[in-house]
Amino acid sequence: MKTETFTPTPLNLPPYPFKITRKDNVIFIFDELRKKHLVLTPEEWVRQHFIQNLISEKKFPRTLIQIEGGLVLNQLQKRSDILVYNTAGEKLMLIECKAPKVKITQSVFDQAARYNSIHQAKWIVLTNGLQHVYAKMDLEKGSFSFTEEMPEYLSL
Repeated sequence: MKTETFTPTPLNLPPYPFKITRKDNVIFIFDELRKKHLVLTPEEWVRQHFIQNLISEKKFPRTLIQIEGGLVLNQLQKRSDILVYNTAGEKLMLIECKAPKVKITQSVFDQAARYNSIHQAKWIVLTNGLQHVYAKMDLEKGSFSFTEEMPEYLSL
């Protein structure tokens, strides 16, 4: 299996002391939530940073964060990158992570909105680690509004 050497891109998120290892020319990052080593791709680099930002900066309880949860959309099996729940088990936030070189465009938002048509989360967050987009959903009206900041967990 040929893999390209991963060069960590500085992100628009605080740095974290990740456990990074190399085995057979493949670089891995330890996922603290799933308790396993994952191949370090550019998207995983963003996802791990964003998860740590949720926990450290925004005070999200790690037990309420689900990574790569499955969903069925138009009879197709899909995966949402990150879902955050409240203590009642309601979905608060759907987070779609992209590699740093992937621009956050309307089509990325549309993808997350399609996933959210199943999840019905109160927030959609898009990130490529450099740019972050936060949309507060009004599920009853079927509308949303963009905000500059992501709220802390307790204010959700």
